[in-house]
Amino acid sequence: MSDRETLFRYAKDVDSFAFDWGRLALTVAPDVNGAVRFSGGVVDLGVGQGHARHNHPGAEEIIFVISGTGEQMVEDEHGSPVIREVGPGCTIYVPESRFHSTLNTGEGPMQLFVVYSPAGPELALRELPDFRLVSRSA
Repeated sequence: MSDRETLFRYAKDVDSFAFDWGRLALTVAPDVNGAVRFSGGVVDLGVGQGHARHNHPGAEEIIFVISGTGEQMVEDEHGSPVIREVGPGCTIYVPESRFHSTLNTGEGPMQLFVVYSPAGPELALRELPDFRLVSRSA
């Protein structure tokens, strides 16, 4: 695959990770387009859906709210939860190894763009019991 074929990606054009709580389509990752310092993609959460409190050991995360509204929790440096209502245009920074969670509290779908640095935390998602790989052709 040439560089020209990997520079521009739509979520619909890549395989997705599906879970009971939603879906992640990695549009930037080492195996998608050769990115080495970070990975990222589009997360879709249905109404009332979200991912439970978790962390990414050794990695930072950026969460950008594209659409919808929700409740975002990020623990502070003392391990206390900081909770905010978030909506379109909000950027959430999750420091290295901090626990966090997201819940769609809106009346419609919630879409996020997430970035992990360094790349790799997304690979651990394959070990979750509700993980399903959805082919882009499906």
